[in-house]
Formats: sequence, C-alpha cells, structure tokens
Amino acid sequence: MMRILMIRRAERFSPNSVDKDQAILEAVSERLRHLGHKVSVISESDLRDDTQRLSVDPQCIFTMSRSPECLAWLGTLCGVRIINAPAGIGNCARSRLHAIMTRIGTPIPPADGPDGYWLKRGDAAAQHPDDVVFVKDRSALDTAIRSMQQRGITDYLVSAHVVGDLVKFYGVLGTGFFHVCYPTDEGRSKFGMEAHNGPARHYPFSCEALQQEAERLAAAVGIEVYGGDCIVKSDGTFCFIDFNDWPSFSPCREQAADAIASII
Repeated sequence: MMRILMIRRAERFSPNSVDKDQAILEAVSERLRHLGHKVSVISESDLRDDTQRLSVDPQCIFTMSRSPECLAWLGTLCGVRIINAPAGIGNCARSRLHAIMTRIGTPIPPADGPDGYWLKRGDAAAQHPDDVVFVKDRSALDTAIRSMQQRGITDYLVSAHVVGDLVKFYGVLGTGFFHVCYPTDEGRSKFGMEAHNGPARHYPFSCEALQQEAERLAAAVGIEVYGGDCIVKSDGTFCFIDFNDWPSFSPCREQAADAIASII
C-alpha cells in the first residue's frame, strides 16, 4: 500500500474542460483505491499554502498541475515518484515544445503557406480563446500579434495552416494505450477552432506510425500521460500541431484511467 497524492488542475488551466479534467483524475483515483492504496486529492491552488504542503507526505504523486508555484514545489521533492514529472510539464509550454520537436525531427507545420496562419501563445498552454488565433493572411497576422502583445504576451509562435483531417490522440507512455479520434465527427470542441479544418475526410494513415512518433516525443519531453492534435494530409502524412501533458481523455476515459493507474 502506498500513500498517493492526486493534484487537480486549477480552473484557469482547464478552459471549458473543468468537469472533464476532474473526471479523469477521479477515475484514476478510484482505480488506485481499488488496488489498496491510500489516496488524497487536492487542488494545485491549495498547494500555494505552505501549511498544506507540510501536511502532505506522499510516496507517489499523480498531478495535472500547471501553475509555476506548484511545479516549483514539486521540483523540490526528493524520493517521490511524480507523474507527470514537473520538468516535463514545463516542457509542454509551446516555445519549449517547439524547440524539442525541431531538435528530434517531429513532423510539424511549415512557417509559411497559402492557407492562412495560426498564432499561438508560446509561454504556456492555452488559457483563453485568444491564446490560439487563426488568421487568413499576413496583414491579419500582424494585427493579431499586436493584439496578443497588448495582452502582455510576447512569447508566441506562428505556423502555417495545414489542410487535412484534424485527428486527436491520447496515450500513456510505455503501456501500449493509444487512442485516436476525429473531433469533428463527434461535434466536440473547446474553442471552436476545429471548424477551420472542416469535416473529416478520413484520409488513410498509419496509426502505428503516429503512435511511435507520439511516444518518441513524450519521452523527449519527459511526460508519461499525454495527448495532442495532428493534421493528417490527403497523402497520409501527418504533422503535429499540439501536444499536452495529461489531457481530459474524455473520448476514452475508462480505458485511459486503467492505463494511467497501471503506471504505478
């Protein structure tokens, strides 16, 4: 039996996904309790309090946290298994992630193209609809960049829009679990951005190749519980447009919870 701490993500890091994020954490907690472990659950917002931190003595931590304060505290702990590791979570900030993808050769969109551009906040995952913006041309891109800068965001990334099927994927490193789906088929959307790719045409592609690329990236980033988005082009090739630490797994929650709990 182990003492396990589960850390909920703060609401500001779960835009339009608070209930879904909480549901996957609860599903994993249930499985860990069923295995006989002692499980405590706390919000990362509560861990700002030193008193709360001192009252916690876990042997293993499963965390969805993203706040700099919580990640810094987690980074000070010794002899505790942390899933996902705080350094890996930090690497999912888009600018760091882009550097890792470039270094290991992950397929990503080009910087320029004829079908528009995406402007994305680079210092963190999206917390607001305006953190990820689609524009049709360079003039609109310049306007969007100025708007982002006026919000105090000076770290951002620009990539060309890639025409193709939007495919979401979810995985747990080293367990064999990997799930793909087409969000436009299911009408699911966080900010409505999926509409820019239109309905899925279901272009044939290798799911095995996508899983291998995702697992390679997860290992390089340093996270075990991951998810992301890619564009599958008409020729079956794909490029990654997003990669996240511990998503909500809403299309495959029960299977994902089994895989996440099995890591221990």
